[in-house]
Amino acid sequence: MKSKIEELIKNSGLKKNFIADKLNVSVHQLRNYETGRSLIPIDKAYLLADLLGVKVDDLYERSK
Repeated sequence: MKSKIEELIKNSGLKKNFIADKLNVSVHQLRNYETGRSLIPIDKAYLLADLLGVKVDDLYERSK
């Protein structure tokens, strides 16, 4: 799976500090979610999807 979180955050216009605060994680951890270094826990994935106005499925691109 390829993370689309970075692209979605850029398109949202929201600041990473704001998003990290809402998810109760550090900006560094948010960056790990963006790069795919860490998978986002499902509870945070739903919260992030709500913040970005997307579905949880939109956070990642399935590899074939």
